Amino acid sequence: MKNIIFSIITLVTIATVTISCNQSSNKNSDQQANDSTTIAATPELQSPIHNDTVATVTSTDTSSQEAEKSDVKQTQKFTIAPIIKDYLALKNALVADNDKTAANAGKQLFTTLKNVDMNAIPANKHKEYMEIAEDAKENAEHIGDNAGKVDHQREHFASLSKDVSDLITLFGTTQKLYQDFCPMYNDGKGAIWISEAKAIKNPYYGSQMLTCGSVKKEL
Repeated sequence: MKNIIFSIITLVTIATVTISCNQSSNKNSDQQANDSTTIAATPELQSPIHNDTVATVTSTDTSSQEAEKSDVKQTQKFTIAPIIKDYLALKNALVADNDKTAANAGKQLFTTLKNVDMNAIPANKHKEYMEIAEDAKENAEHIGDNAGKVDHQREHFASLSKDVSDLITLFGTTQKLYQDFCPMYNDGKGAIWISEAKAIKNPYYGSQMLTCGSVKKEL
């Protein structure tokens, strides 16, 4: 009888332990499954943040590149060639002592300066151009309004030549030009002018001292 009771107790104990182990095993499996789900989900939750960061950096780089390309296009688009052309026509009129032709050339230069497309000028050179161009327009206008007064025209031409030289320094030129210097003009203070030819032909004295001066540099 005792043996039967002992056997029953043993079986009940084994069954209890087995059930407990199974429940513990099931809980561990469920926890591992939940952990796996959490881990798997984490990269997906982080991924959009990472992508947004990459997109922001890429967008910034692209904007910077576009701005640089825009400046390059503006530099290539803008040219002072029409200004130089009108200036040289004015210079040659003064070399020939022709005040009427000089006046017409001055008016043409004023119109050319007035009609410059400001949007074509690179932003980093806009302010400096404005300062030079305003002075150049004033000088061109005075020359245009003073036919019959060649000496007065030449006074403004000296200042205009400095303006044109500054524009060439600022924007460059594809045309071979020369900066010449007359040491006698303006009571010995001297004055420069720009020429398309290496041979000296003085616009400040014309036929009186046609070859007075020298080439200071090639532009």
